Amino acid sequence: MISSPVESEFDFLKIYKDFRPRILRYMTRMVGEGEAEDLTQEVFAKIDRALTAFRGESSLSTWIYKIATNAATDMLRRSSARPGDEKRLPIEDIVETAEDKEIWTGEDKASTEQRVIRQEMNGCIREIIETLPQSYRSVIVLSELEGFKDTEIAEILGLSLQSTKIRLHRARTRLKKELEMACIFYRDERNAFSCDRKASHLH
Repeated sequence: MISSPVESEFDFLKIYKDFRPRILRYMTRMVGEGEAEDLTQEVFAKIDRALTAFRGESSLSTWIYKIATNAATDMLRRSSARPGDEKRLPIEDIVETAEDKEIWTGEDKASTEQRVIRQEMNGCIREIIETLPQSYRSVIVLSELEGFKDTEIAEILGLSLQSTKIRLHRARTRLKKELEMACIFYRDERNAFSCDRKASHLH
């Protein structure tokens, strides 16, 4: 029997093969290695159940990552991860400061921050990312590690584009502050940015 193009395009087994490594990596970054495997299986069970309802109104990739992000968020909420930070985040997302409005009138500053983060993205920085509040961690991971565009991140997180850009800026600012406190930066033998944990932050 020959499948129709639509059926073959959204074949679950193909999706599982193509996306499972990416989603497992994403879950590891979002909830930690210990929970990532089981949560990945849960995500693909949800994808399997929901696939017949997928109409292609968004890209398959953003649709899958939206399901994965919701699953990670639900798990972190159930485990009451960082309750103090999580309570403050929705208020931060609603209030736009003068600084926020200025940021997005000039692309140079934002693009410079983004380049620095990507250049410095090694094991030390990934450890710091894992300490960020979930709301900040998700935008940083989606942008800097998974390579999604701002418009795609907005769709995955169910935010407006402006809110996504504001959250990304705040997440990068928070990450930069945490990195300055915990890491020593230098250029390695390839003249690339690298970092080591400061002695006081090794444990």
